[in-house]
Amino acid sequence: MTTHRGRLPSSDNVVLIVACLAQFMVVLDISIVNVALPAIQVSLHFRTVDLQWVVTAYALTFGGLLLLGGRLADLFGRRRIFLVGLGVFTAASLLGGFATDQATLIAARSLQGVGAAILSPATLTILTVTFSEPRARARAFGMWSAVAAGGGAAGALFGGVLTQYLSWRWILFVNVPIGIALYAVARVTLHESKADGPRRSLDIAGGATVTGALFLLVYAISRTDAVPWTATSTLALLAIAALLLIAFVAIEAKLASHPLIPLRLFRVRSVTGANLVMFCFGVGMFAMWFFLSLYLQQVLGYSPVVTGLTFLPQTAAIAIGATLSGRLSPKFGPRNVLLAGSVIGAIGLFWLSFIQAGDSYWTGVCGGGILATFGMGLAFTPVALLATGGVPHQDAGLASGLVNCSRQIGASVGLAVLTTIAASSTATALRDSPHSTNEGGVHGAVAVAMTAGYARAFLIASVVVLIGGALGLIIPPPRSPVTSVDWDDSDRSQSTGPALLD
Repeated sequence: MTTHRGRLPSSDNVVLIVACLAQFMVVLDISIVNVALPAIQVSLHFRTVDLQWVVTAYALTFGGLLLLGGRLADLFGRRRIFLVGLGVFTAASLLGGFATDQATLIAARSLQGVGAAILSPATLTILTVTFSEPRARARAFGMWSAVAAGGGAAGALFGGVLTQYLSWRWILFVNVPIGIALYAVARVTLHESKADGPRRSLDIAGGATVTGALFLLVYAISRTDAVPWTATSTLALLAIAALLLIAFVAIEAKLASHPLIPLRLFRVRSVTGANLVMFCFGVGMFAMWFFLSLYLQQVLGYSPVVTGLTFLPQTAAIAIGATLSGRLSPKFGPRNVLLAGSVIGAIGLFWLSFIQAGDSYWTGVCGGGILATFGMGLAFTPVALLATGGVPHQDAGLASGLVNCSRQIGASVGLAVLTTIAASSTATALRDSPHSTNEGGVHGAVAVAMTAGYARAFLIASVVVLIGGALGLIIPPPRSPVTSVDWDDSDRSQSTGPALLD
């Protein structure tokens, strides 16, 4: 229960703290690994093209199973699923910290993503049922969103400090004591609750096929630096991924009694357009953090802590852009703000494509990085507004959660493509640039070649983000939620889905 004037009693405060800290862990693990990537690469002997799996393994399972995780909480109880997700996430963090080979670390990161997909929606549904009074709920959601944003900001700095002064393994170990403490508190403070109404079946087949298809697609793409696109093994992997995607569509359209993603939702232009836009933005943003971390440490020689500090202005730029976007969207229209943000973000990434091996942070990274992140922050809020503006209120949670899945999937697929392109560009630059013509000898030639690869990735990312902004033009202006589409009640998702995931 809540008190008047939006004040929260002590028991509700504890629930809020538990939910916020859990979401902080989930978001932290998206960003904390970026600064540690070079140290992980050296320790476990990753090739650059394979290193992206440290990021994409988490993003794929998180994005692919996020909507399924939201259903679990409603079906089996929010407290129970919260504890299960927290347990999986904590155990996976422990496993990853002790990893002695690439396969173990990637498996642990995948398992972390599964735990995050279960845990994150549960934190939001717990807040929804705990705070029923509108002002208290708004305040709780505001704190939840702020903590989630703080997790992204803190990840770069914490990752740098832990990697430099302890070990990269502590970016994973740090979750263990927090997870154990949260588990103990949650067991005695959270009350069990389930969704009202008839019990709905769980679309496990849908979640498994789409996630499996994405894993195979990314794996096939990531191998193309060494195995040609026309190779039998590559074509076989792509064919199996396509068959799994076809199976997913068939399951959602015909077989599942309560589909994970009702396909009729995509009849709404705003939903289809917003997901295409967010897919493109996911490509640009995750690629920027990934390649900048490698460039700053492997080319410019910055320490992990300094690298983490250089990311803070970019995080602040995202926050400023998102805040400003909320004020500009009602005045100029979400589509116009979205287009402006995408253009600014694309210009920032294009600026980064001119980096040189002899640059410093101030001459090569600062301006482009801040511009890119400010533009993306400016564009994110309009995407959410446009995604939910054309659907019934009861489907707003599903529509918003779907957009967040698209961002994670775009990040995974895009990073696989861009790392392959960067590796190919680096290899070409090394072949075309004799060591004797470089002042720094062999080391200088390698630095120049690596920079050429990163620059090519930034250039393509800028084009993808610009395409994302153009795709926003197919989204109709926001209006009252539609009622004319043939919506089936059996397909409607609970509105307490992952609407605010960041």
